Amino acid sequence: MTRTLTLTSCLLFAVALSTAQDTPPFNCLANDLDLLSQLHANDPEAMARMAADEAELEAFTQQFVEGWSEGQRDQHVISVVFHVIHDNGPENISDEQIIDCMRVLNEDFNRENSNWQNVKPEFLPLVADVGIEFRLARKDPQGSCTNGITRTESILTYEGEQSMKSLIQWPRSRYMNVWVSAAAGGAAGYTNYPGAFNNFPQGDGIVVKHDYIGSIGTSSVQRSHVLTHEVGHWLNLRHVWGNSNEPGLASNCDMDDNVTDTPNTIGWTGCALNGVTCGSLDNVENFMDYAYCYKMFTVGQGVRMLAALNANTAQRSTLWQNQTLELTGVLDEPLLCMAALTSSTNEVCEGGSVTFTDVSYHGVQSRTWDLPGGTPSTSTDPQPVVTYAQAGVYPVTLTVSDATGSMSVTMDQAITVLSEPGAPPPIMEGFEGYSDLAASPWAIGGGQNEFALSNIAAYSGDNSVRKVNTSAMDGTRTNLISETYDMSDAVAISISFRHAYAQRNSANDDRLRIYVSGNCGDTWSLRKQLRGINDLNTGGTMGGVFVPNGPDQWGHTEITNVSNLYHTGSFRLRFEFESDGGNYLYLDDININGMPVGVDEPTGTGSGVIRVFPNPAEGLAQVLLTLTESGPGRLSLLDVLGREMAVLHEGTLPAGSRTMDLPISMLQSGVYLLRLQQGEQSTVVRFVVK
Repeated sequence: MTRTLTLTSCLLFAVALSTAQDTPPFNCLANDLDLLSQLHANDPEAMARMAADEAELEAFTQQFVEGWSEGQRDQHVISVVFHVIHDNGPENISDEQIIDCMRVLNEDFNRENSNWQNVKPEFLPLVADVGIEFRLARKDPQGSCTNGITRTESILTYEGEQSMKSLIQWPRSRYMNVWVSAAAGGAAGYTNYPGAFNNFPQGDGIVVKHDYIGSIGTSSVQRSHVLTHEVGHWLNLRHVWGNSNEPGLASNCDMDDNVTDTPNTIGWTGCALNGVTCGSLDNVENFMDYAYCYKMFTVGQGVRMLAALNANTAQRSTLWQNQTLELTGVLDEPLLCMAALTSSTNEVCEGGSVTFTDVSYHGVQSRTWDLPGGTPSTSTDPQPVVTYAQAGVYPVTLTVSDATGSMSVTMDQAITVLSEPGAPPPIMEGFEGYSDLAASPWAIGGGQNEFALSNIAAYSGDNSVRKVNTSAMDGTRTNLISETYDMSDAVAISISFRHAYAQRNSANDDRLRIYVSGNCGDTWSLRKQLRGINDLNTGGTMGGVFVPNGPDQWGHTEITNVSNLYHTGSFRLRFEFESDGGNYLYLDDININGMPVGVDEPTGTGSGVIRVFPNPAEGLAQVLLTLTESGPGRLSLLDVLGREMAVLHEGTLPAGSRTMDLPISMLQSGVYLLRLQQGEQSTVVRFVVK
């Protein structure tokens, strides 16, 4: 049976993560009102035009199919551009993952997938070599060299809808646009039929979540055919059960996909190869079903897609013309036009390794890497693995050549190698004396509007670190990351810092997370989270820009739940801020096994260092002793006049750091002293009890 086409195609089916059992599909977004409204804005006239375009294309398609013979078959080439929309997260997938996706797409459309011969014998004669080849564009719309991949940083990646597509789009008359993002409107991927796009070129293309692109990187083999399914919709294919979003319904037997060689079916979400639902064996292995055992298009589906490419609807017929392919550069022999490189990381500790990758294009015949400070220091490999033994900042140069010449690219600060062991404690960072964070030992990253040095407000001194935060940044994450510290001799690790933050409205629940690493930042462990609706908020609610107006609008946080797993020479600290659209955040006076900035330093001639934290103290406090050598010692509590009140320890003290509780519950509010005596030497520190 035939049924009038609805207005839009669907989101891609769910792909099972295991072939051992059925996995429910993702919801399909065919006829989704929100997505449709992004095209026609609920304008009745626009909706009527869309329906008319669908009907006109269907009439052309039926006429094309009736007149088709295999002798008419020609290879159709389509230029493709991938627009990676990212916020510096995993959605910023590699070129290699996109290239792998293109491999899968071409195999699926040209009967080159390795499993097509495993199709059920009843359908084996129907497996189509569709005759469509997809090539990454080599020229952009301005005629400049490209690898067919663009990258745009935007928080709209978390939405994946029309506003994201509007960030960048190449002319649909020359390119098939594919947007890669962190989200795809709540689905794995989606597109529309050509008729739906005909009068809405600004939406024409396919959106796919990054973890459904290709079979490597953030994706998997099971998810690798998502783009194949979506291209089928983009070229006017329905699901095998018909034009609905719900497989498995008995009423689907009364629908049809307008393809004669795909049996009527209710549709499947599992790989039921012997399924019979509408009186005949179902083609469950079809790319346009929801089952995860996809292997084929039928010949009839292939002809239907070729009909879409020969129709004028949505300018599909211009895509494969020679003059178009010349403009996109895919007919030319590949010539070297860009030297480019990537690295697996831009930061390692001493002794760490980095993998560099040559991503130059096109037609590279030879290459030479110049890798000062690394081992090896030169290479001709496409992906050299380089080890760095000494701390510092190192450049990398890549020179590539073909028969016509050579090109080079240099990254002056490609790799930062951190010390291991790192800086010794105590660490007391008040952000004073820096012109900006780039001049400090702190790294920033993670997205737009990163942490920055500020002299607008500070708990002590003149400077703090500020994170600009507005409602437009909702969902973004940014990081402030320390250098390495040598905590290998620490008995305990104590971290403290000052923070100031306000909400814009009472619903803002921005998050500040504090992570630690014991392996130079290879892995991180969450130790503390402050939330905008409670313990992060120090300034209340403010509609304008929040600037703390004094000490009362600064909070103090301590972290002591850092186990001895992190007592290493490559300890690092990371602050991650996740915006929920609240107000600005400020950080100051970050201390690791130290005392707050602005409090008196220990005085005296002893070889030990004493720290009291928190200081001022209330309720509970601890003493951190750091000794350069072991030996007998006496630790005593004094009043502000220097009179001994109690002996806290007397006897042998080991070298290194150790903590002990400070009994302040018996003390009244006021100023007190701690004195460490080592032979004829002594060290004294002042602390305050609230």
